Amino acid sequence: MTNRIKTLLIIAAALIAGASLWVSHSLVSDLATEERGRIETWAEALHALNSADEFTDLTLVLSVLEANNTIPVVVVDAEGNATDYRNVEIEASTYEDSTAYVERMARSWQAEKRAIRIDHGKGEMDYQLVCYDESTLLRRLHAYPYVQLSVVILFFVVAIFALLSSKRAEQNRVWVGLSKETAHQLGTPISSLMAWTEILRDTYPDDALIPEMHADVKRLERIAERFSKIGSLPTLVDASVSDVVRHTAQYMDHRTSGRIAICSHLPEGDVRAPICAPLLEWVVENLSKNAVDAIGSNNAMDGRIDLRLTENDTHVILDVSDTGRGIPRGRWQHVFRPGFTTKERGWGLGLSLARRIIEDYHHGRIYVKASEIRRGTTFRIELRKG
Repeated sequence: MTNRIKTLLIIAAALIAGASLWVSHSLVSDLATEERGRIETWAEALHALNSADEFTDLTLVLSVLEANNTIPVVVVDAEGNATDYRNVEIEASTYEDSTAYVERMARSWQAEKRAIRIDHGKGEMDYQLVCYDESTLLRRLHAYPYVQLSVVILFFVVAIFALLSSKRAEQNRVWVGLSKETAHQLGTPISSLMAWTEILRDTYPDDALIPEMHADVKRLERIAERFSKIGSLPTLVDASVSDVVRHTAQYMDHRTSGRIAICSHLPEGDVRAPICAPLLEWVVENLSKNAVDAIGSNNAMDGRIDLRLTENDTHVILDVSDTGRGIPRGRWQHVFRPGFTTKERGWGLGLSLARRIIEDYHHGRIYVKASEIRRGTTFRIELRKG
């Protein structure tokens, strides 16, 4: 729906811009034609003034000449010498420089086909050229459509940004509400299960399954804690990223088919960073579960998931690689969008929430580092050290 609205807004902007440019061009052309007509009338009045004798009434002629207060005009003779000019802003300090300046302007206007010839009829070289430029109003009209187009583009950019921000805020509210409600609903049964496991441990102290049940209940408790933190800014504390990766790998390995090997590759020293351990653990677990699904849908062959932790001077880097079906290059940027999923029963919120946790809460990055169809995918997480 959002993409359709964006497309409609872009089409509307293009139509408005095109119509504006066309109308403005028509107005400019009409005004340019009108100004040339006025200059032709002005040139005829100048010719009448030059041809007048002592008995000619020059009242109308002079009124026409004086009426031009907007269009720059330079009159030159057959040799290019300026004989008169009007409405010209001269950038010179002396008379000679002023004359040279207006003559240069006259030559440039003549080269642009903005000159009207006045023949006086006393010889081939007995003529004048009325050279003129566009008026200030016409020059402004030339620039106006582009200014208007810029305003229209700015308006639609702001509108699209507001639309996307509104949608994202709405999605955030849905996620927060769903997460907190889930944590609330899980609270009571988890408490009951913890009590039952304690009873079973006292009743059957030698049963090897009781510790596993207790571990799963504690896992549910951590999951509820993760959901309860969504929507509020978590406190980042300096903690071991190595432990998070190690615990996730062990947990997933115990609860994954024997066909899939989950291996963690950790540096010798403890890798630490400011993190919220429950949320980061959820992200790594989510990536691992997606990797398991990708391997399971690829083929009947055994698969492998590698959690490789490294660090440099400024960042802690975790690569989660699998041997699954891979992601087409055109979808790399879309996998983090809410609702995007390749599963038949998926909600498409896992990777979107993972990106929110890494980028909004931990101020890091998460992205698809590499992927090949039927060869596998590598997701990379980058966390700042300080």
